[in-house]
This record gives sequence, C-alpha cells and structure tokens, in this order.
Amino acid sequence: MPKYAKLSAGLLAAWLVFALSSSALHVYENAPNTPPIALGLAVVTPVVLFLIWFASSPGFRQFILSLSPSALTLVQSVRIAGVVFLALGTYKILPAYFARSAGWGDIIIGATAPFAALWLANPSHRRGFIFWQLLGIADLVNALTLGTLSAFIDPHGISTAPMAVLPMSYITTFAVPVFLMLHIICIAQARRWPATVSAATGTGFQTSVPQRQA
Repeated sequence: MPKYAKLSAGLLAAWLVFALSSSALHVYENAPNTPPIALGLAVVTPVVLFLIWFASSPGFRQFILSLSPSALTLVQSVRIAGVVFLALGTYKILPAYFARSAGWGDIIIGATAPFAALWLANPSHRRGFIFWQLLGIADLVNALTLGTLSAFIDPHGISTAPMAVLPMSYITTFAVPVFLMLHIICIAQARRWPATVSAATGTGFQTSVPQRQA
C-alpha cells in the first residue's frame, strides 16, 4: 500500500508540473472559433490513464478503495472558489452563460461537500452519496461542454480563451481531472459498501459488520 501512495503522489505532482509548464508555453491556446483539442486532451488523458490503471492493477485498485470516502469528498469543498467564474463573467472576461453555469455549479458542490463527507459517506446513505457524486460529475461535464462549444454557441461573442492560459488553465488541466477522479473513486467505493446499516461518526465513516445469528 505505501508504494502506491508514494507513486500516486509522485504522479500527481508530475502532472501538476507538466500542466503548469505546458500552460506557460501556451500549448493549450488555439485559433479563434476552433475546438480546444489540446485542452481537451489535457483533461481526458489523466482520467483515462487512471481508469486503465484502476482496472488492470489489483494492488492499485485495493489501495484506491481503501481511501477514506469522507476525506476524498471533503476535498471537493475547494470548489466553492467557483465564485471566481462569476467575477470573470461579470467583468466580461468569460462568457456570461459559461461563467454562471460553471460558477454556480462549483459553488453548490463546494458548499455541500462537507455535508456529503460527514453525513452521506456511509452505507446507510449510499444512494444519496452516489447521487451527490454524480451531481459533481455533471457540473464538471457541463462546464467542459460549454467551454468546448463556446466558439459555436456564440462565434462573435466573448470566448473562453482565458481558460487555456494561466492561471485559469490550472483549473482545466489539473483540478478538473483530479475532481473527476475523486468522484469516480467515491462511486466505486460506495458500490462496494455492504447493505447493512453502519455507524457514522463525526470524523468519517465506519464499515459495518453484519450481526451473527444466534
């Protein structure tokens, strides 16, 4: 287990460095009214590689499933910083329809993450927990879709080009893939939870043990 923890941390750090350096080199900028292919690959590639590793390595899968669902969900609370999108939309740096949708979506997920982490992250609330995770994924997919199609939605309006350069490119190329992976991990964990009722404490989640019959 420790080797997978170190390896995962190292890969995340390497991806962060790559995402920031490639953004600094303007790799993700594209011509006006063209789809952001490079930016899209930066989002999809780490998620696909994670899924392949998760599916093909029993040891890595065991490590991932052993992580605390409460802690992984609580990380999503940083998405309350989506208020930045609202500010950029107000100052016409980003399209209003994109900024409002992505901003309010992130704010709602970020604000409710502590509740999901401390109350829903246990087998007795499995459906609610999975539903919340799906809402978080839907918010990210919605933002990515609007950002990708913005050139076609309003060709002559404000573009989402700022999302391809620093500092906003950090969100697209690193934070979004990480948030997606955290949601996927939590759903995979919840699907394996026992059907029996468990006890939830204020600090996290405890796996219940079925009672033996006398």
